[in-house]
Amino acid sequence: MKGKLLGVLVAVLLLTIVFSGCQEDTKEPIENNKTHIEIATDFMNKLQQKKYDISYKYFNNEMKNSLPLSQLKSTWEYFILTYGDFNDINETIQTLIEGYEVVYVNCTFNNNYLLIFRIVFDADKKIAGFWQDNAILLSTYNAPNYVNTQNFSEMNLTIGASHWELPATLSIPHGTESFPCVILVHGSGPNDRDETIGPNKPFKDIAWGLASKGIAVLRYDKRTKIYPEEIATNINFTLKEELVDDVLSAIDFLYVQSYIPIKNIIVIGHSLGGMMIPRIVSLDDMIDGCILMAAPARSLEDLILSQILYLSNFDGVIDESEQENIDFIEEQVDKIKTLNITENEKVLTTYKSYWQYLADYNQVDSAKNVIIPLFFLQGKRDYQVTFEDDFLIWQDELSDQSLISFQTYDSLNHLFMAGEGDPNNTEYMIENHVHHNVIDDIINWIDQL
Repeated sequence: MKGKLLGVLVAVLLLTIVFSGCQEDTKEPIENNKTHIEIATDFMNKLQQKKYDISYKYFNNEMKNSLPLSQLKSTWEYFILTYGDFNDINETIQTLIEGYEVVYVNCTFNNNYLLIFRIVFDADKKIAGFWQDNAILLSTYNAPNYVNTQNFSEMNLTIGASHWELPATLSIPHGTESFPCVILVHGSGPNDRDETIGPNKPFKDIAWGLASKGIAVLRYDKRTKIYPEEIATNINFTLKEELVDDVLSAIDFLYVQSYIPIKNIIVIGHSLGGMMIPRIVSLDDMIDGCILMAAPARSLEDLILSQILYLSNFDGVIDESEQENIDFIEEQVDKIKTLNITENEKVLTTYKSYWQYLADYNQVDSAKNVIIPLFFLQGKRDYQVTFEDDFLIWQDELSDQSLISFQTYDSLNHLFMAGEGDPNNTEYMIENHVHHNVIDDIINWIDQL
């Protein structure tokens, strides 16, 4: 979504639970003489009061088709489970974007979070769009023990093509010698440069951990975070524009910058970013090595369905609403696999071109043609990209190639953070850090290039 219909682009953190609607309440019709801010505030207050049927009346017909009443209910309940009870609205901001009135509603939640919601109105003052733009933990980043901030400095800069400029940070080790330089490539969704998820910042952990040991790191905000409106309406948008093009721009930037002398360039891709590494390598011969962290071997649509099934059955029971959600996702997946999608139709929040691009790409077969070192890392507690269904495929298909290495971690999840018990998405909301063994293994592998 990075477009980001509430529930965040399908991807490796699929938060939305879709199921069919409840009965609508006939009370409290919308008063059209209210301002957009008043309507937005009323809408959020009704959600706070769990009056979902009344909140639903604020949607126009197109929005109702995109976000069923039951999905609105389940998504809001997910927010409460993850971020705590909704406390208050502390700010509303109204603006005009491409002819639409938009109200940003900043809300505080009990678990010390500020969530920013974006509500878009049509000409009749009906809600035509409802997104969660950001979740901000109201506390500071605590660096892990393996970080020594005395060993490096950071520079904020801009990378990317002129129309798609992206804010970025370059972590520069102290010293005058040449350095290995790493580019970090995000997973799915509208990620910032730290790949922030709740209180966790896995890319910042990696960048600071590597920079503490003499490895420069470039990380940047993802295009889908910086340009969501342009992307949401672009029917030709694919993973090339979402991810690949900006990695190539980052490589070009490193070779013309004057801040540090470069020894070699390594690309680290996490999740969807790891999945696209073989395609990226095929397009740029300046890359000296790549690390694939929790890289899917399966198709994106199969990952989505697998995650829905896992989370729906997490308590051992699939109730009626969860089954309806599964049925809906299965229908969407079938559309993707057959490409039975009309030109202006969105399936799992994206247009046909997105799925066509992926249908024409097989990451495992492409990796067989890569002639630079690859290093695959996988946490065995990862329920999103799994050891059994993804890592073993990579290993079985590529283990006979001398330039490819593999490493697993028994206790680590999709963020390469330690945990116990059956993994689920709520553990991402607990402050943690990329495990020091992962940082050490990355450093040792880069040192051997």
